[in-house]
Amino acid sequence: MDIIKATKKYEEWVAERTPIVKADLRFKHEQMALSPFRFLRATYYRWAQLWPDICADFADGPRVLAVGDLHVENFGTWRDVEGRLVWGVNDFDEVSELSYTNDLVRLAVSAMLATSENELRIPAKKACEAILTGYRTAISDGGKPYVLSEKHCWLRDIAESELRDPVHFWKKMDTWPAAGNHVPLSARQAMHQLMPADNLHPRIVCRRAGLGSLGRQRFVGLTDWAGGRIAREAKALLPSACHWACGGKGPGEIMYQVAIDRAVRCPDPFVHLCGHWIVRRLSPSCSRVELTSLPAKRDELQLLQAMGFETANIHLGTQTARTAIVRDLDRRKSGWLYAAARDMRTSVEHDWKKWKSG
Repeated sequence: MDIIKATKKYEEWVAERTPIVKADLRFKHEQMALSPFRFLRATYYRWAQLWPDICADFADGPRVLAVGDLHVENFGTWRDVEGRLVWGVNDFDEVSELSYTNDLVRLAVSAMLATSENELRIPAKKACEAILTGYRTAISDGGKPYVLSEKHCWLRDIAESELRDPVHFWKKMDTWPAAGNHVPLSARQAMHQLMPADNLHPRIVCRRAGLGSLGRQRFVGLTDWAGGRIAREAKALLPSACHWACGGKGPGEIMYQVAIDRAVRCPDPFVHLCGHWIVRRLSPSCSRVELTSLPAKRDELQLLQAMGFETANIHLGTQTARTAIVRDLDRRKSGWLYAAARDMRTSVEHDWKKWKSG
């Protein structure tokens, strides 16, 4: 089926499992037409459908608990239990058991598309080499979280941009419309569990963010506590789109919590799966890092290497796969990641043109 039919089928599947916010879904469709990079971020379901066929030679690699919907804007920061600033993968909505190559190829495709739209400035082959270098290093060494304290100062400078200033952050939060009486009790309870006190009564707003999950319910509880503002978000989750792409009719399993519990990382103590809601703290230091917020002066090769390294941190959560991944990487020809990413990029751009034309 083409991208139009695939989108219709997938959205019908989603609507059978969770309430749809129609205005957000219309906005998602508009965003999909704006650029191939936005289209990629919004259509993981299509990737999951095409990847096994287009990249059959790569999709049979050792299987891991993979991010699935990995791209260069799926990275952010949070505070660990010690209050340290940590950087890493920010969104695990589409976690599924896949070949480790899925995440590497999708990350590379996103870098290519971001470069074509002047969000990055790095040649495609060098981007692939950087991602693979970081990944190989982490797989070989056993991985290590990115704690942005005395180490990784260059990455801390990237993460602490002007757009993540508290004044800007809370001003943006105040623009979201009140949710009124449309907040499910389960979402209210999920946010309440992460509040620092039982007697808080937050104002709940509807938040529009991201691209892949647009159309699903997303609420944020805003309130003041101990002299400052706090926010807790509840986002509706479904099983990975891989479940849909494989013809899954049953409920499927949401693997979000499993992925973050197993990965090599300093976990965010304010991220929890509560039923079918993923609940998290939002703050200027606990949010996604967007490409538009990156400083003009940055080392993009180093940044992509870090993204490759962090991808391995996630894959190392599948402990039995490490030796098999090293063996599989060693047998692959030089340039394999670029070749696979080039093929998938062509497919993404073809679908985008079809979607844009209508």
